[in-house]
Amino acid sequence: MENVAVKTKTKWVLDPAHSELGFKVKHLMISNVKGEFKDFSAEIDGEDLFKSQIKLTADAASIYTKNEDRDNHLRSADFFDVEKHKNLTFEGMSYKQKQDDQYKLKGMLTIKGISKEVELDVDYGGVVKDPYGNEKAGFSISGKINRKDWGLNWNAALEAGGVMVSNEVKINAEVQFVKK
Repeated sequence: MENVAVKTKTKWVLDPAHSELGFKVKHLMISNVKGEFKDFSAEIDGEDLFKSQIKLTADAASIYTKNEDRDNHLRSADFFDVEKHKNLTFEGMSYKQKQDDQYKLKGMLTIKGISKEVELDVDYGGVVKDPYGNEKAGFSISGKINRKDWGLNWNAALEAGGVMVSNEVKINAEVQFVKK
């Protein structure tokens, strides 16, 4: 019987100790409130980081904005409805290089069961070996979405005009992956 080598597909998994998934939204039309999802995972399936499947899953209940009342409101049916929709997901579909280490990443973002295509800016930090011999890749990711596209509609009008929470949400992530 002939020995056949089985090629194992490369997988890159998120290093949670060196990664963060955040957002900011304008409050009262005068300042930004920042938040993050404390519990999320991501992986890239394939050797070539820019031609491989990317999947991110964030636990909607892990939202944290430094204010427990606001966090509970964000978990409610007014926003993420975490009782019915446990996770937010992103599945990357394609990269397009803009400059040397800058890319546009298109993918499907699913929030509250609604999937919409988004385009994110990606700054590729490169690949290095850490002191323990692990191969790591780093990315800075940013973009903007309109929260109403995903049914995150709650708002309140202000007496002086405008609204309490802007529709535009800025997304930012600093992620590091470990090659398995």
